Amino acid sequence: MASKKFDNIYIKDAFTIAGPLESEGQIRKFDLTMDDYYYQEKTFLDAEIKMQRTVIDNLLYRNKLGKKIDLLIGGDLSNQLTITNFAAKNFDIPFLGVYSACATFAESLIIASNFIENNLIKNAIVITSSHNLNAERQFRFPIEYGAPKAHTTTFTATGAVGAIITNEKSDIKVESATIGRVQDYDQKDATHMGAVMTPAAVQVLIKHLSDLKRTVDYYDVILTGDLGSIGSDILREFLKINYDIKIKNHMDAGCEIFLKSQQLYAGSSGPVTLPLVLFNKILKNKKFKKILIIATGSLHSKDTTNQKKTIPSIAHAVSLEVL
Repeated sequence: MASKKFDNIYIKDAFTIAGPLESEGQIRKFDLTMDDYYYQEKTFLDAEIKMQRTVIDNLLYRNKLGKKIDLLIGGDLSNQLTITNFAAKNFDIPFLGVYSACATFAESLIIASNFIENNLIKNAIVITSSHNLNAERQFRFPIEYGAPKAHTTTFTATGAVGAIITNEKSDIKVESATIGRVQDYDQKDATHMGAVMTPAAVQVLIKHLSDLKRTVDYYDVILTGDLGSIGSDILREFLKINYDIKIKNHMDAGCEIFLKSQQLYAGSSGPVTLPLVLFNKILKNKKFKKILIIATGSLHSKDTTNQKKTIPSIAHAVSLEVL
């Protein structure tokens, strides 16, 4: 069974960092914002490592945890998880590096929840980040190249998010989760992530509802990330045509970061997009008590794209309850 309900899994705390453009967008309040992309470091790579390290440091400090974290789980968009590996080496915590592209945060959350549910550990930190100038040169072109971009393109967000997952009761419960399956609908356009990832979002949503015998109306909000504005339209049309589901409680994190006046194409992307919106907007809205997050990830690389291969995608769903 792809879905699992949890009994005593909670999110105790979260810490978020947002980049320069993100902090000028729709969400103005983050735990910390960056004035520039270097973050007082010599390279963008070092800046993103510092972002993750800062998130973990703050979570440990303000929760007075010291060495009481049993497991660190996370990943990023860099080759071989370079960012998260270099951040993790600063902490004497057992570490699992994971990769589901922009679905990495949800995957980490599911893994942590299962470790705690089975009494293997008591608490964990899940961590992810993305940096526009690191990710763009890896998956598209370096910014300095000046390549024109299609209107379907999403703009990789700069930021880092970490959360403490524990069996200690808090106001945010991890109620259930559904592990997605890799989908491939023969899409080849790496500049159209909405089209690539929508099938995975639909698959895991339908599986989640079926396994747990729920309808879309069970949730106050269904937050996908990061389909962007065009991908969100495709999602709604896909559900209506194929499943006769008219989804009215849907939001996409990719549409909630930037202002339209910033003219950043189809919206935000990157593994940090969904958790930035989740912790700084959704969970701060008191009307949202039952929340389903569906994190989406495009599983391509420069090699597969240059060889004209299709682009598979993955999505994972996590149900949260605000108590």
